[in-house]
Amino acid sequence: MLSSFPTWPEAWRHPAFRRRLLLVLALLLLLAASLPRFFAWVQARPGIILPDPLLALLPARNVSGLTFAIIYLGIGLGVVTLLPQPYRLLRALTAYLLLHGFRCLTLALFPLEPPIGLIILRDPLVEQLFYAAPAPITKDLFFSGHTATLFLLALAVPAGWRRRVLLVATVAIGLLVMMQRAHYSYDVLAAPLFAGLSFWLAGKLTPKQG
Repeated sequence: MLSSFPTWPEAWRHPAFRRRLLLVLALLLLLAASLPRFFAWVQARPGIILPDPLLALLPARNVSGLTFAIIYLGIGLGVVTLLPQPYRLLRALTAYLLLHGFRCLTLALFPLEPPIGLIILRDPLVEQLFYAAPAPITKDLFFSGHTATLFLLALAVPAGWRRRVLLVATVAIGLLVMMQRAHYSYDVLAAPLFAGLSFWLAGKLTPKQG
């Protein structure tokens, strides 16, 4: 695991750290700028409806408020924990970029229709900033980005109570988005696998501490 010893001034003195951080931030901005058009394309495509026996076992409920309360509190906890630790933060940002790369790839390869009984999961912040479309995005399915993001943060923070909280939040979000019928169980179960792969690859790409 990466230690938290180097401070920002110490890390910034290393050219490899500076280059990688600026590159990752630039690529994240480029990704954010391209997402509206990409998700509009995803939404316009026809897809297939998957049978999902596990999803059928859960009650259908509108839990948008609780879902986004957990998501944003979890993200806040992760960000506050990682900000003082430049190398951990860089690895987390690199992993987040890779995660979205994998997600765009899987969304492009596996066009799906939302589960039967979908209850629109509304996130005003994301809809305004990224999913600019005349109608809600409902085909943003395989794999669950919310579940993957919280699991990625759980991997990125140091071992301890924060990681345990984020792991519990990951499980809660997975269950909630299925209750909302916003995702298939396959989307949720695959999310930690892609998050783990992204975090592992980011570890190979992140410069070593000087």
